[in-house]
Amino acid sequence: MKMSRVTFFEVEILDLKTKQQLCFLDKVEPNATINDIKSMFHKTYPGWHPTRQCYKIDPKGRALKDEEILKSLPVGTTATFYFKDLGPQVGWTMVFFSEYAGPLFIYLLFYFRLPFIYGLDDAFTSSPHYVVNWACICHSLHYVKRLIETVFVHRFSHGTMPLRNIVKNCMYYWGFAAWLAYYINHPLYTPPSFGDNQSRVSMFIFLTCEAGNFSIHLVLNNLKSDGSRIHRFPCPTKNPFTWLFLFVSCPNYTYEVGSWISFTVMTQCLPVGVFTLVTFIQMTIWAKGKHSTYIREFKDYPTFRTAIIPLFV
Repeated sequence: MKMSRVTFFEVEILDLKTKQQLCFLDKVEPNATINDIKSMFHKTYPGWHPTRQCYKIDPKGRALKDEEILKSLPVGTTATFYFKDLGPQVGWTMVFFSEYAGPLFIYLLFYFRLPFIYGLDDAFTSSPHYVVNWACICHSLHYVKRLIETVFVHRFSHGTMPLRNIVKNCMYYWGFAAWLAYYINHPLYTPPSFGDNQSRVSMFIFLTCEAGNFSIHLVLNNLKSDGSRIHRFPCPTKNPFTWLFLFVSCPNYTYEVGSWISFTVMTQCLPVGVFTLVTFIQMTIWAKGKHSTYIREFKDYPTFRTAIIPLFV
């Protein structure tokens, strides 16, 4: 009986900027993954944890995924990878806790009118308008939901985020929270043009969109939690909130934008409208990227689906 001979690989790792050799790995098994190579590199350079490492076959090409296998890559038995240091990393759970706990806490500071915000005369006073209380409930509910999803629902394909990004993201979420909270809770705030009826209808739509957003996140979570390695695209379930999958690829973003549009109408506040517009632009970019990925990866992907707005975008 003849024994099959295993062909080992040699892996050369070059610095992406200087093109200088950083490491040379000998006798690497053909079934080794990029994550395995990161671990080998980490033994030589303990200062570069695997989460900080990024590898490319071409300096201007895409970053290789951790699960990609060496023998499946378009390289010879002597492979050359270009290394990039991603910098200090932070776990996604910590990222989301920082992003979402901040707005929740900051908004309440304005709602309770602490002395250093509106002055001593208005310290700890309450607004006579019901919409101010409803806005606080809705805003708090939104971020409490996000924190709960971070712990119990979301599964992250990438384990970390660069530390520098969390500072930028927190400035975005915390800054907007302070800006819109300042005006909604201001002693001189005036209620919407059509009074409490406008606020009640808008609050109902807001809560409906929040329920829809949560339902979509559960569907996306279930795609990854059944233990199957088969990559699938999301489809509607018996839950009516998920039927939006019939028309768009990212209904979680559709519901999210719907929540903030209704919050804008409910409060009739310009800073909320600006935040909603910025949110819509960013989520449209994300949705289009995800939509393109689905079309590229699945030949049977429904052609009538759009990215975020049914029949349009």
